[in-house]
Amino acid sequence: MARRLLAALVAALTLTAFLTAPARAAGGAVFPKDIISTDFPDPDVFEQNGTWYAYSTNSGLGTVPVATAPSPDGPWTIRGDAMPDGPSSAWAQLGRTWAPDVYPNPDGTYTLTYAAWHKETGRQCIGVATATSPLGPFTPVGTTPLICPLDQGGAIDPNTFVAKDGTRYLVWKNEGNAVGKPSTLWLTRTTNDGQTLVGGNTALLTSNGIIEAPDLVQRDSRYVLFFSSSGYNNCNYQTSYATATSLTGPWTTAFRPLMTTDTFDGHVCGPGGANFVGDKVFVHGWVDGARHLFEADLGWANDLPIVRGSRVRIEGESGQLNHCVVRSNAAGASDGKVVAYIDYPDSWVEESMYAPVAGDYTLHIGYANGSRGTASHGLVVNGNSQGTVSYPATGWDNWHESSVPVVLKAGWNTVRLTKGRLYTEVDYLEMQ
Repeated sequence: MARRLLAALVAALTLTAFLTAPARAAGGAVFPKDIISTDFPDPDVFEQNGTWYAYSTNSGLGTVPVATAPSPDGPWTIRGDAMPDGPSSAWAQLGRTWAPDVYPNPDGTYTLTYAAWHKETGRQCIGVATATSPLGPFTPVGTTPLICPLDQGGAIDPNTFVAKDGTRYLVWKNEGNAVGKPSTLWLTRTTNDGQTLVGGNTALLTSNGIIEAPDLVQRDSRYVLFFSSSGYNNCNYQTSYATATSLTGPWTTAFRPLMTTDTFDGHVCGPGGANFVGDKVFVHGWVDGARHLFEADLGWANDLPIVRGSRVRIEGESGQLNHCVVRSNAAGASDGKVVAYIDYPDSWVEESMYAPVAGDYTLHIGYANGSRGTASHGLVVNGNSQGTVSYPATGWDNWHESSVPVVLKAGWNTVRLTKGRLYTEVDYLEMQ
């Protein structure tokens, strides 16, 4: 890398003088808000008539804890147990009532679909209850489970999905990992009140590992199936998604998870059990031995999800490049390619990056700097200078990360790195 010379010093000084401070100082990434600071896992959330309702897996708060708030940000108030008499005594017993799903019916009633402890086998099965109020009390329906494939480990994690044509379905998981078999996320059509199954089951995704907590969303151009994976009981739990243009698939899993402990820089431990509601996502995370409920802003970039505070990576070589080149076979670099020779007054790298809402974010840049000192790039966002990015010397192909706060508008933003002091190669950009 001896090719790195100081021939562009005058141009760099001129450019540095041009890059003035932004109109206001950016504060950096905004992480999910802890909105219910007690054990409230596997959340299900909806809004009706200006009130937000949230339900969780059984805990010390009851069989189906319920909370309300005037807005998704809160303040949230625990309102008690939505199913105080427990699941159906005909087939279930207290103790493992998991992942409740409450849906408002067209006739003004409410259907609660839940997983409960099948007392004859010790497996989990899915049952149904109804109420005339979202606060309950919910009364179990029938004397047998709605879904109970005991030979496949039972069933958990029901999720109501209503397609844009009005057809109602239940998405659920057979708990194969409990009996040494694969686990599948299934789609089953139901009646409009969710109390009766109609037709057979359609397999969506199958895994030999843990795959659970489905939440299905229909966008204009595709269906998005969210799910959790890894063990729920530690910080390795995470949320991913798959997409398809048809409910019957084929489904393509995203290249990277949507939310992990690392993508939140440790601000949420084990983000899972996620529920996506409009422009918000609700997810639980571990805090002092309990799973608190967190809320974050959600955006859709070409009908793909972006969660504020969770890192989204774009490879540097995928952007628009001017008077610089892509270097392949870059040892240790993300995807093995980097942008090199950003050496000239008119050199720049530009990426389009999406922000769910306007405000403060953090831009992370993977880089290697083989110069004999701290290098820099000018940072231009939507045509306006937001200062510079500094890169301490690392040596070539020794990849590190530099981070700077930025201010973004809602939706798509153009982020450009321009020639600054000395020389740096760019591996990737991550917006958080």
